[in-house]
Amino acid sequence: MREDSLLSPVVEDVEELTLRPHSLGDFVGQRKVKERLHISIDAARAQSRPLDHVLLSGPPGLGKTTLAGIISAEMGSALRVTSGPALERPGDLAAILSNLDPGDVFFIDEIHRLPRTIEEVLYSAMEDFVIDVILGKGPTAQSIRLELPRFTLVGATTRKGTVTAPLRDRFGIEEKLDYYLDEELATIVTRSAGILDIDIDDRAAHEIARRSRSTPRIANRLLARVRDYAVARAGGVVTTDVADTALGVLEVDSLGLDKVDRDILEAIILKFDGGPVGLSTLAIAVGEEPETVEDAYEPFLLQIGLLQRTPRGRIATDSAYRHLGVDRATTDRWF
Repeated sequence: MREDSLLSPVVEDVEELTLRPHSLGDFVGQRKVKERLHISIDAARAQSRPLDHVLLSGPPGLGKTTLAGIISAEMGSALRVTSGPALERPGDLAAILSNLDPGDVFFIDEIHRLPRTIEEVLYSAMEDFVIDVILGKGPTAQSIRLELPRFTLVGATTRKGTVTAPLRDRFGIEEKLDYYLDEELATIVTRSAGILDIDIDDRAAHEIARRSRSTPRIANRLLARVRDYAVARAGGVVTTDVADTALGVLEVDSLGLDKVDRDILEAIILKFDGGPVGLSTLAIAVGEEPETVEDAYEPFLLQIGLLQRTPRGRIATDSAYRHLGVDRATTDRWF
């Protein structure tokens, strides 16, 4: 496998790349994380050494990949990008590491999905900047030690608990990204609208932010779809009414729930009497994979208090009943 096929395995939306900030000063939110990273980067530059290895964790869409690019830019070094599932054999990792230049930032997305054989090779690369490559098989096999340039590994994971302790302990810097406040998301929406040349007022920006599930990636995606609606149906100007109507067309409600979110809550309430219901049963009821329900939808429903997870299964909260307009006592709709 060519090294090029291991790098940048995911083709990203051009607009998304355009909207990404390229410095810590432009990065909105995560104030304490930014401050700690700024101190570490300043210290590394003052001592003319690579930054310690960095592990970034948190839900999808909060800026882990963006921060990896910012770290590279702030350190004045090149960024090499791959993902855990793309690295299948030790030779794949060796091909990338041996072609790094001193100070390069090597970003591994979904690092918790690294195969164990790859992870074990990574230990010595992170700690001693060497890798042992086995040539040949059987009695004639030979081990060759390759010296590596000093580089910075940045790992990103949505499941920090599944990153093995030996790998996690080799990161000098660990940071967890939290969900964003509506005010921070409104700033992001306004900034993105300026880059995309979208005519939007402040109230509309706040309306989009309020329905963005506390996640910048979703805020930018909703902004792009609202822009499309405004261009096609409202003369290209995004007002509060235009944003509200466009988000209604997208079936994104006042809390940021989409159709699948509501399907999950309605299944628990109307099909399973409010729960508890097991994950597999719930997934079948809404026509999704269990992993999709657990990773893509449950975290936000849990965060805003519409869902509870118990040892016996998922339970809808009183807030979920109120949001859907369902009378808990009779399980009849109010509307």
